[in-house]
Amino acid sequence: MSWVASPTNTTSSRPTSSIRASASRSSGRNRGALTRGLQGRSNERVRRSASNRAAPFFEPRITTTRRFALKLEGKVAVVTGTSPNIMGGIAEELAAEGAKVVAVDANPVFAEACARSISNGGGSAIHAECDVTREPQVIETIAKASEAFGGVDILVNGAVRQNRKSLLAMPVDEWRAQVDIILTGAFLFSKHAALQMIEQGRGGSIINIISTEAHQGNPGNIGYTTCKSGLINFTRSVAMELSEHGIRVNSLTPTATDVHEGRERADRWGIEWLSPAGTANLTGLLEKRRQIVPLQKLPRPSDYGKAAVFLCSDSDAGMITGFDLRVDGGNFSRYWGWNPLDGPNDWKDLPRQ
Repeated sequence: MSWVASPTNTTSSRPTSSIRASASRSSGRNRGALTRGLQGRSNERVRRSASNRAAPFFEPRITTTRRFALKLEGKVAVVTGTSPNIMGGIAEELAAEGAKVVAVDANPVFAEACARSISNGGGSAIHAECDVTREPQVIETIAKASEAFGGVDILVNGAVRQNRKSLLAMPVDEWRAQVDIILTGAFLFSKHAALQMIEQGRGGSIINIISTEAHQGNPGNIGYTTCKSGLINFTRSVAMELSEHGIRVNSLTPTATDVHEGRERADRWGIEWLSPAGTANLTGLLEKRRQIVPLQKLPRPSDYGKAAVFLCSDSDAGMITGFDLRVDGGNFSRYWGWNPLDGPNDWKDLPRQ
């Protein structure tokens, strides 16, 4: 096919030179008409050529129906650690995009309340009480999800134990308990969810919830920071192992989180989570954290939930695996010596090296 297909001229047999001579003798009005006619033919040739060459790339790839389809419709998501805060927010966002959710927690009140909230909102959810460190209970939970919803497509590992103690103050039994819940729990659920996904043969997505404390040193929280940091390379290694099965494995890094949405969610669920005094104290602490966030606001659990939806969506993140998505308002990227409250130019008058 030629680059520009010249149309056959059926209106005149005069050569091009004759047309040019005639055009030069014409009045301004005729000259303008002829010029527009030639430009019209040229533009038509370009349009035809562009149409022939580029049509496949401009065909609608997404119908109106699919464009507004739920991103996770038909998927089954197992979410561990479903308190009203971060993990409850993630579970609800997955459900809002069509996922059938299995809410898992060692505290049956949290698990049941999360599942009930999703069901009351028109979604599909069940709950499972599970100690993530006990392999038989993990196996039973995966089996329960498969029996209820026909398989497992998504796993979000968020079970955690908070125990803010320093290296010198941490008893070894408490250290082991924290490592067991955060690291061993993620290991066991990833293993048995992956086995189920492989048997199904339709791929899957695993997300491990990290923390900005996994990327930076933080005194007085030795167990948590160490375990969360370990999950970063656990994620990368598992991503490589499961890639041949079409299972994508990523991590999601939250940071200091706005407490109000979690407080409102607990009220909506009708459960006790954080006392008013505890909420007030935490709000004061978080306000100090907010002031050094480049975006000058703290993320909410629903912000993490939307990021999790993205990572779980095959259409949006089908080529993403072994990746850590930080939803932290710019915290990780901020230079340690810069405070956003100081403005960007405070050092402009300092001597240059």
